[in-house]
Amino acid sequence: MELEWGYDVGSQMSERSRSVRSCRDCCTMPRILFIIDSLGYHGAATQLLALAKGLLERGYEVHVAALHADAPRRGELGSAGINTAILPRRCEIDPLADLRLVRHVRRLRPNIVHTWNTVPGMLGPIANHIPFVATIDRIDRWKSACEWAIERRFAQYAKLLLTNSPTVKAWAVEHGLPAKKFRVLPSGIAVRSARELDRSAILETYSLPSDARLIGVVGQLVPAKRVKDLLWAADLLRVLHDNLRLLVVGAGPLRPQLEEYARLASDLEHIRFLGDVADASKLMSCFEVLWNAGDNVAQSAAVLEAMAAGTPVIASDTAVNRELVVEGETGFLIPLGSRAGRAARARYTDQIFQNAELAARLSAAARGRVELQHGLEQYVEQHIQVYSVS
Repeated sequence: MELEWGYDVGSQMSERSRSVRSCRDCCTMPRILFIIDSLGYHGAATQLLALAKGLLERGYEVHVAALHADAPRRGELGSAGINTAILPRRCEIDPLADLRLVRHVRRLRPNIVHTWNTVPGMLGPIANHIPFVATIDRIDRWKSACEWAIERRFAQYAKLLLTNSPTVKAWAVEHGLPAKKFRVLPSGIAVRSARELDRSAILETYSLPSDARLIGVVGQLVPAKRVKDLLWAADLLRVLHDNLRLLVVGAGPLRPQLEEYARLASDLEHIRFLGDVADASKLMSCFEVLWNAGDNVAQSAAVLEAMAAGTPVIASDTAVNRELVVEGETGFLIPLGSRAGRAARARYTDQIFQNAELAARLSAAARGRVELQHGLEQYVEQHIQVYSVS
């Protein structure tokens, strides 16, 4: 099935989804449209995918519209039976793309529109006829005064503004978005069983030694992630553990520079760049530690996935990371960007490697925190309640 713009729609429909559609004429079903800026490997797309699957299981008819042509995760949505339209924008303000979006929404006639970190300029007219909610779960420091004016105007139409982070809410309210419309819904994730993916299979796939001590780094290779600091820390730790392997999962413009730095500081045997991995969460239970060094502007999906897998996290000490990681209980927090912080990261990791009791305690506490505060069922049900009052 294809849209008139020539882009694929996720058409690998499950049998259940086909049967649901066949009875559209004989029953009334809630139909929801998600609109997201891109379907890349980032936290918003991960949460959208989890929510869409949960809604589908509860009888919702779910559609997704992505506003960027590069959509590597649309196959996951198609496999789940969720139609995905790709409506690319040539630039941030693109009236033609807005018109296409309006036409798509009018053809689809959803009961609810739910936007994710995007402000299509033509969404206001849509909102006159269709209730919608908006998720804002990141801090976009680059926004100009003009863009904030558009954001504030857009917020007038939304029934509710959703976020997974009190820090993001406070930042948005400071810039003029209405506090009374915000609702904080913690991110949701399924807790994986320990060692769900066979460690030996991972070692074989990436040609790693059987005694490798695996550290994971997951995220885009951009300056804000400070991956260079992690390569420096890995070289420190390698003095104590020559079987250490740092697995860097993700793509981005800094990859060539980081590979060159790793080659000079250490080597590409101990530090591996894996690129984008379709389901990086499956690697989490094989990591002994997850490292995060970024000046995070949103809650890290990788940190949450690691905690759900029972993998201890050593992350930068930022406001959004403190919302997930409890210092000394579920992991450790490191001062952002400092030389002492790099040494502390290596020291804490060595403690986890050497102390099985500490590693087990951190693992159990991390999984317990996710089960208590970030359960997937709870996440889906909270959104259903939001839709019912919108």
